[in-house]
Amino acid sequence: MSMINRRLWLDRMGTGTGGVALAWLLARENQARSVSGGGNTMPGPEIGLPHFVPKAKRVLHIFHPGGISHVDTFDYKPELAKQAGKEVQGKKMELFFGQPGRIMKSPFGFKQYGQSGTWMSDIFPNLSRHADDLTFLHGMVAKSANHTPAGFQMNTGFVQSGFPAMGSWVQYALGAETEELPAFVVLPDPRGLPAGGSINWSSGFLPATYQGVPLQTGGKGPLVDNLEVPGGIDAASRKGGLGLLETLNTSYAAERPLDDTLRARIRSYEMAGRLQTAIPHVADLSGESKAVRSLYGLDDPKVEPFARNCLLARRMLERGVRFVQMFHGGAFGSPRINWDGHEDLRENHTTQSAVIDRPFSALLADLKARGMWEDTLILWTTEFGRTPITQGLGASGRDHHPFAFTIWMAGAGLKPGHHGVTDELGFAPVDGRTTIYDFHATVLHLLGLDHTRLSYYSNGVKRRLTDVHGEVIDPILA
Repeated sequence: MSMINRRLWLDRMGTGTGGVALAWLLARENQARSVSGGGNTMPGPEIGLPHFVPKAKRVLHIFHPGGISHVDTFDYKPELAKQAGKEVQGKKMELFFGQPGRIMKSPFGFKQYGQSGTWMSDIFPNLSRHADDLTFLHGMVAKSANHTPAGFQMNTGFVQSGFPAMGSWVQYALGAETEELPAFVVLPDPRGLPAGGSINWSSGFLPATYQGVPLQTGGKGPLVDNLEVPGGIDAASRKGGLGLLETLNTSYAAERPLDDTLRARIRSYEMAGRLQTAIPHVADLSGESKAVRSLYGLDDPKVEPFARNCLLARRMLERGVRFVQMFHGGAFGSPRINWDGHEDLRENHTTQSAVIDRPFSALLADLKARGMWEDTLILWTTEFGRTPITQGLGASGRDHHPFAFTIWMAGAGLKPGHHGVTDELGFAPVDGRTTIYDFHATVLHLLGLDHTRLSYYSNGVKRRLTDVHGEVIDPILA
């Protein structure tokens, strides 16, 4: 056996380690931006996506933080009135405040609407006109009874933070339709941000450029910050400063080829510059007819802020934004500014529904009138439901309930109607149990994407929006 000296041993070890590192870096660069099944490493249409012909080309997602009570909105349970005041035994519950009460009948009336005879609560007099257009999922279940992780699951697929939002996955897979506006736009509730804030629209481990772009809806100012050059700076100084900045940025990027943070920041500023031109046109509602403005409720001070968001959403969708996410409800406020009806469910749900009923119903009608219904996918979600029992004895509110809740979808590729049935009191699904993974798989399917093939290599794992779960909900597809 030949002998090697210390210097030769160190040399071979050093070069060998370098080879391993190079192989790892090349593999990471190749896999980091690939979608399973695609041969190209660039995201978007260049890799042959969508996987099949899509039914929808754009998405409108409205998320209602707080946990809307399914048994007081869309899942009619007359048995609640018959058994009101009785104690419940043998039902699975995960009470956030640990105060079980007694069965509580709904404080709202229910009627049947449309040709389908769909039961809906009287807190949605305008939305009920669209009863025959909606696809209800009554057997939804969530993994958490806590607002923040449950909200993360609905928006990102995971109860932990750090995962890409659904809109980020859609943008990553399908790219943008316009360069003037972001592909994924977020319209927060003017009253405040949801629990978890911007994590709800984060790009997670996807390149930072796929993060949702939130607009400033909470005031009378512009939707985006003014990026004009400050006064007192001459053209030569401006050019010199930009030249130096470009040199520094280029040098930084060259030294860190796997770090996309700077490139994403540059692209975000480029987008912000384009937004300076595009957003004023989008935000200028003066060109909308008086009839349209009245339809949305811009003439009603109580609903005007949310009505403006609804009209902005339509204007962005028709200008090529691929994914618009609206929020109705914030994390904090007194009285509550979300659907968290712990203390007085009647007051809470009456107040919140009054804000959205007219504007969002108008948005649905407007999408139809403009010929956008057939290729727009509309999602109406919340993070969980509420208990059929009161929160504590003698109370008039309901606690969190992840074991059954209702959401609905509408528009492209869907069959209106109902999927899933809960028991006589609304505690749990008895047919058509549907996970959030199933919901996300179906959304991607309608966009022409196979949720099992849409993946991103992160930290040694091929990650998906649906993790390792999810089945497309075939019965609701047209």
